[in-house]
Amino acid sequence: MQRLGKNLNGYHGETIDIRSVLREIATAAPARGWTAEVFHAHHDLDWIALHRQGHSGDNRKRIHISAGIHGDEPAGPLAVLRLIREDRWPRDAEIFLLPCLNPRGFLLNQRANPEGIDLNRDYRQPQSDEVRRHIAWLERQPPFDLYLCLHEDWESHGFYLYETNPERRLSLAEKIIRAVAPVCPVDGSANIEGRPAQGGIIRPQISPQERPDWPEAFYHITHTSPQGYTLEAPSDYPLPVRVHALVAAVNAAVNGLT
Repeated sequence: MQRLGKNLNGYHGETIDIRSVLREIATAAPARGWTAEVFHAHHDLDWIALHRQGHSGDNRKRIHISAGIHGDEPAGPLAVLRLIREDRWPRDAEIFLLPCLNPRGFLLNQRANPEGIDLNRDYRQPQSDEVRRHIAWLERQPPFDLYLCLHEDWESHGFYLYETNPERRLSLAEKIIRAVAPVCPVDGSANIEGRPAQGGIIRPQISPQERPDWPEAFYHITHTSPQGYTLEAPSDYPLPVRVHALVAAVNAAVNGLT
């Protein structure tokens, strides 16, 4: 599988009509048993949180999945749409699904929101309305067993992930990579984003209190969930490949946990 070679000094690949994608999600989700809550709005754009109750019981796991925090990473919202349509969730999984955290960024095909704020660096002392509203929504939810953040990386050689697992729970990282490998190249570099990596897996030693600009993952690991994964599809491959990779990764993680 060949890289497209389009991304020089930034993302220059396919774009999506985020309004259309969100309309499709809003139509598909209720038909498959999801409830929707609007937790933020700006003009004609709604930020929605979808909830799938799952089968009640002692083994039910709560999972938070988010996408679209960067407006130049279109595979995430499309993966959410496909996951909803395929409807292959385990019965004992309770899912909290946020399809797009930065729809205004998508309108501009840029990483940040229109005010120039990178939302994925805004979770410690939030300056953006988007992150403030997301945090306010999170504070109303129960604790999660797992979080998954769907991303892309325009510089990467293949798919990779970050694992945060300070309690050393059963790792899902290798399971995720095995599921992705048949559909998308995995970045086998020994160093990714300046961090040691092995087989597409980065296990960073994080110190949230020492970092002023928190990504979403830092908020989750300190406030909502003991374990999580930031999933990075390679933006220099065709969009359908990236979507397939994220769908495979989410399915592997959710089924691995439950």
